[in-house]
Amino acid sequence: MYDRKEIEQILLNKLDEHSNFLKLQYKANVNRIPFFYVDDLFPLDLATNIFDVFPKETQTTLKKSLKEHKYVAAQMDRYDNLLEEVIYAFQQPQIVTKIEKICGLSNLQPDENLYAGGISMMREGNFLNPHLDNSHDKDRNFWRVLNLLYYVTPDWKESYGGNLELWPEGVKNKPTKIHAKFNRLVVMATHANSWHSVEKVTRPGVRCCVSNYYFSATPITKNAKFHVTTFRGRPEQKFRDKLLMVDSFARMQIRKIFKKGIVENPHVYKK
Repeated sequence: MYDRKEIEQILLNKLDEHSNFLKLQYKANVNRIPFFYVDDLFPLDLATNIFDVFPKETQTTLKKSLKEHKYVAAQMDRYDNLLEEVIYAFQQPQIVTKIEKICGLSNLQPDENLYAGGISMMREGNFLNPHLDNSHDKDRNFWRVLNLLYYVTPDWKESYGGNLELWPEGVKNKPTKIHAKFNRLVVMATHANSWHSVEKVTRPGVRCCVSNYYFSATPITKNAKFHVTTFRGRPEQKFRDKLLMVDSFARMQIRKIFKKGIVENPHVYKK
């Protein structure tokens, strides 16, 4: 089995190989929602093995509401060790430094606690509504600046749904769709205007994803302010949009009083 150091070297070689193109791709969207993606990230046997060891939904946490419908997990020692090795390969210093250079950022810090990171799965009918990620880490010490999403379901066609959507012009306009293609890594910036979502899955099967976040002492945009995870309705979901805005407003008021919230977010890796 591959360990994180071997995976790190494979990842580093791939990023080095495409470094110049990835810089241009990220810069092309720097005034919107900056992102880049890399295809065929890992050798086929490794990518396939990662998918094969994903747990069953019954071994994960179901998140189901007007905001989202998906399965998530962060307590990685409950699952096959390969999943943990892959997740933490993305957190190795050489990888963080390489991604810093591609994105023109500095002093990034990976999140060993997997606060909202880890793994996720979506089945037919599952979705994630347009939202802004929480602006900070779990202790509100650092700003969230990058979201790393690695898709691992073989033969996942764009027509199956479950694709990443970016809304650079806001949630009332048409999004940019990024195919959740097998063995593809997407790296996107997170800031106060980086609205994103996952469209509804439309076929039987499971869309699997490995995710990481990078944080920094400095926000990615000027005049940034703390905000909770904020959801909106899709353009056709006018009533849901109103409900979600009320929900976000209420949770934001609570966080003004209770800095770390009333209840601790359970989605962390407790080692």
